[in-house]
Amino acid sequence: MFAIVESGSIKSYTRGTDGVQIGDIKYSADIFTSKWTESERNAIGIYPVEIDDSNYKDIRFYINTDITYAYDASAKKVKGTYGTATARAHADTTWTSQDKTDWYVTRKAEESTAIPSSITTHRQAVRSKQASMCTAITNAADTAALKTLYTYTTTDGVTSRPLGVIPTLD
Repeated sequence: MFAIVESGSIKSYTRGTDGVQIGDIKYSADIFTSKWTESERNAIGIYPVEIDDSNYKDIRFYINTDITYAYDASAKKVKGTYGTATARAHADTTWTSQDKTDWYVTRKAEESTAIPSSITTHRQAVRSKQASMCTAITNAADTAALKTLYTYTTTDGVTSRPLGVIPTLD
């Protein structure tokens, strides 16, 4: 990757696979090959971009910043650096304790403690909706029909999709 620098500021970036125009002059992609030396490219404002990924962390566990680019005139390079990565939360924020009902079934099996009727009703509604969703997906005639199942629309202020959604526990 290369950066085009004018008056000490980065103007644009290029992968070096296409030609480039600087001012009124158009250069072919050969400018990025061994036909041109690095100092020849530097003389017209083209500098290599070096990425410092020392702050980049595994995205399964961290949220990385975007790369920040800066022209370093003394090194005759453009440097890209990541900021400090932020650790992802360990807690499961997708589900709340009221969404998880399997423990009622385990408790019933292990200690014969009754499952509240609201939980039983909710679990049955989830199974029923899941079954109807599977049927709708299986019966979709083609990709366009499948896509329609997932497309949200708003009618009279209510947003929904043909496939519907899994019921939530009140």
